[in-house]
Amino acid sequence: MASTQVRIGQQALVVLDVALRVPCIFIIDAIFNSYYDPGSGWAGAAGKVFVRVIGILVSSVVLVLSQKALFKFYTLFFAVLLGMAAVLINYYATSHIDFYSAYYKAALGFRLLPRNGPTLWLGMAAVQLLFGVGYVFLLNLQSAFAALVVLDIMIPLWGLMIELPTDVRQLVAVFSGLALALNTAVCLAMRLKWFYYSCRYVYLLVRHMYRIYGLQLLLEDTWKRIRFPDVLRVFWLTRVTAQALILVYVVRAVRRESGDATGGAADGGSDPQGYLLSWDVFWDLSSNLIISGCDSTLTVLGMSAVISSVAHYLGLSILAFIGSTEEEDKRLGFVAPVLFFILALQTGLSSLDPEERLVRLSRNMCLLLTAILHFIHGMTDPVLMSLSASHVSSFRRHFPVLLVSLALFVLPVALSYALWHHYALNTWLFAVTAFCVELCLKVVVSLTVYGLFMVDGFYNVLWEKLDDYVYYVRSTGNVIEFLFGVIMFGNGAYTMMFESGSKIRACMMCLHAYFNIYLQAKNGWKTFINRRTAVKKINSLPEVRGEQLRDIEDVCAICYQEFATSARITPCHHYFHALCLRKWLYIQDTCPMCHQRVYVEEESRDRAAFSNNNGGYAAPQDAAAAAPPPGEDERGQPDAELPAERADAAALAAAGPEAENELLEDNDSIEYDEDEWGTQNGGTPIEEDYINDDTDSTGD
Repeated sequence: MASTQVRIGQQALVVLDVALRVPCIFIIDAIFNSYYDPGSGWAGAAGKVFVRVIGILVSSVVLVLSQKALFKFYTLFFAVLLGMAAVLINYYATSHIDFYSAYYKAALGFRLLPRNGPTLWLGMAAVQLLFGVGYVFLLNLQSAFAALVVLDIMIPLWGLMIELPTDVRQLVAVFSGLALALNTAVCLAMRLKWFYYSCRYVYLLVRHMYRIYGLQLLLEDTWKRIRFPDVLRVFWLTRVTAQALILVYVVRAVRRESGDATGGAADGGSDPQGYLLSWDVFWDLSSNLIISGCDSTLTVLGMSAVISSVAHYLGLSILAFIGSTEEEDKRLGFVAPVLFFILALQTGLSSLDPEERLVRLSRNMCLLLTAILHFIHGMTDPVLMSLSASHVSSFRRHFPVLLVSLALFVLPVALSYALWHHYALNTWLFAVTAFCVELCLKVVVSLTVYGLFMVDGFYNVLWEKLDDYVYYVRSTGNVIEFLFGVIMFGNGAYTMMFESGSKIRACMMCLHAYFNIYLQAKNGWKTFINRRTAVKKINSLPEVRGEQLRDIEDVCAICYQEFATSARITPCHHYFHALCLRKWLYIQDTCPMCHQRVYVEEESRDRAAFSNNNGGYAAPQDAAAAAPPPGEDERGQPDAELPAERADAAALAAAGPEAENELLEDNDSIEYDEDEWGTQNGGTPIEEDYINDDTDSTGD
């Protein structure tokens, strides 16, 4: 229970922290969007520029304050606001209200005050008392001084009760307001020391982080600390909601005044109050809201934050649907808003006319949709390959991924058809169509590879050509994707030269040329060279078949499967399936068992005996056929003159396969006493460096 309350309290603080930073964004946006009249003289222009700079500077400082300092600032701000409200109410009441006759003048056309004199007085007294208590509480004044402040706020109302002359009442209200303003100024001056030390602490902290971590990490830390995406999101939604309410109110007022509250009473509508809107009116309202929602850089950032939230939850939903747990695939909420903001800057979205802005925004959203579909394909492709390679037989596990893949094929086709049906060919439509065709190609390649792996899963025999077929399919897709990248680069160059050139578009083209053309071509060529080199090395290694393969009596150290037809022997005398070793050589040019480089020396390959993966040896067939009798060497001499190793080998050959099998057991099963490690070879001590060496002859 306590932990739940603590968590709720922390979430409330987070919500309050975000809400208190949003007004700063509104102020900065209003200053940037306000009309500037340069014809008011140099003094007026300088004053307006000064006010703008001060407003932006103060709002920016408040925006990046720490949570504690932010709450402190708003505490003082609301205290000043309550004091100003109390002074204005006193002045308005003493100037426009007569308690004896309960007569008052309405302000702004609203008559909210009661007409009964005592009721009006009690209501005013309650409001002023509430403001006074709030002012005292926020400034944390002492009890005696707090009573004087509340009394000062209530004095103008007493002048109304005893029916002082109007001039006297106004004078009392003015002096009461001056006293309250003086008290507020003194309280703020006493907190200048706190403000100075707070600013100095922030400056030292920023300087320290900049020196230690650099500018990038400093900006990232500030971005996360102030929760800037949430602030932008709340700012944009609040702004759009307020504009929607104003537009709906204006439309209803116009319809009521024009006598068309039903949106066309002749058609038998049943909306006498005008609460329902026709489709045309609703579309116009939505278009105006969308246009005004991207009329400045801050609103574009706010829209990007909203798109980020939508894309994030869309990505999480798709990941949950296809059953993926990869953390890398949760970046859709970051990629989508960045791409939208780059497109907005590249096309100058906020500076366009309203109608042209709506058209440009719709085009950017089409490009963003295709990019999101490409990213979703990147999320589903690994899951599809994993299911097919692991031979998962559950249909319920395959169905979600196949359904998403099918949707990724159908949606681009439908989008391209709709766009070609309504628009003429231009550079934008060509780009969208190219992205859609490229996505369909990726889906076809993924499903083809998926089908190859699924077919391989139905057979128990190793399909040695599977890797080649997968490589051919993916290479074909990569080559076509590379050609699309080159075509898109040409389309972008044409757009920049003849339609809308900008520095941002030029930078994006350079990035596209580097990442999507140069690096892709470089990686593809590197993969081709690696495969060709691996095939050459595999073909240069000796191959074991027949009796010699049966003498090995072991499994491949990569796939742990038995050798059915043949095996390849590395120069370090380890053997593998040719296909398994070739896949390994795509990654690194070392033996999977002992990590020695895989190279072939003709002399050593001709003379060396082949070992199995446990350290046993099997002589080549031709060498075994040319071997002399057990008791003689190659020149026919007796075996007494043979070296000890050759004599042991001859004795092993004479003893038969049973003794050979006993010696081919795993050396790891041999146990030694600790005393035996002290001396070997006739009591010769073993060096400590050799004992502590990590190498173990039985490790293989």
